[in-house]
Amino acid sequence: MPASAPSKAYARAGVDIDLGNRLKGGLHRHLAATHGPEVLGKAGGFGGLFRADFKGLREPVLVGSIDGVGTKLKLAVALGKHDTVGQDLVNHCVNDIAVLGARPLFFLDYIGTGKLEPGVFRQLLAGLTKACAAAGCALIGGETAQLPGIYQGSDYDLAGTVVGVVDRRKIIDGRRVRPGDAVLGLAADGLHTNGYSLARDILFRQMGLDPAARLPGLRRTLGEELLRVHPNYQPRMAALPGGTLRGAAHITGGGLIDNLPRVLPDTCDAVIDTAAWKTPRLCQILQEGGRVPREEMFQVFNMGVGMALIVAEKDAPAALASLGKGTFRIGRIERGGGKVRLV
Repeated sequence: MPASAPSKAYARAGVDIDLGNRLKGGLHRHLAATHGPEVLGKAGGFGGLFRADFKGLREPVLVGSIDGVGTKLKLAVALGKHDTVGQDLVNHCVNDIAVLGARPLFFLDYIGTGKLEPGVFRQLLAGLTKACAAAGCALIGGETAQLPGIYQGSDYDLAGTVVGVVDRRKIIDGRRVRPGDAVLGLAADGLHTNGYSLARDILFRQMGLDPAARLPGLRRTLGEELLRVHPNYQPRMAALPGGTLRGAAHITGGGLIDNLPRVLPDTCDAVIDTAAWKTPRLCQILQEGGRVPREEMFQVFNMGVGMALIVAEKDAPAALASLGKGTFRIGRIERGGGKVRLV
């Protein structure tokens, strides 16, 4: 008999089903940490089962959102650290529905790769489950696809879908925004999950840096700085008294310039005082190193503001106190045409 059994034809073509099955064999232990009594069945089925309990909601409305991590994954691959991008994915998606006033119910992930690497898979799963557990969101399933010929080398893609719920009468959609309202900002923690194609081009191609570089004004190595985890703002927002938030914008791709208008009435502008907070040092390095115009910086990067909240002026002091450290007033609402004006 041969010393080892010959590999299967599909594995020789690049898709190792047996490896995938072995890795998924212990999934239920990890997913169980995010499950409450609402989750039915077991991991590995054709679909995840979630028995929703809408007690206390007069008219529950389901809210869904899907997103990815983008080219931040290139940094994860280069540094061999993948748990943080798993957290990024969950937190990004949860924030996207939090702006509507929704709380997360369950999450589904997608991992696509040319070659399934057990260590990478385990790190991603650890990050996903950690963030889901912290968010009170059940990770009920996902898809791991081996796609040789589409993904090259160690590259992979990571995407996810969140489903949440909000009472219809408590949906935050910007309709109550009025001239005179205050705009508050919740501090970002790094670049989050947007602008990485430009950031990598500036830092690594134009400036010739590498991830191990230590730059003046940064407490971490450049690689560690770029992999800082995208925070989940939903718990802080949910702790505000009902009716406080008139509008909320998650500052992702498009920055303040493109995201705040999504919650502005056509008759209002958001006037943002860019001197009201300190621009993160990394953003300064990117602007200087890439000679990027100020307006474009505020359209590509979050510039230190991860979430923008609109409240009535009379509610601003209490909201600032409730939201706590890392919250600052960044502007006001004035009559206009649904745009952002930087001053």
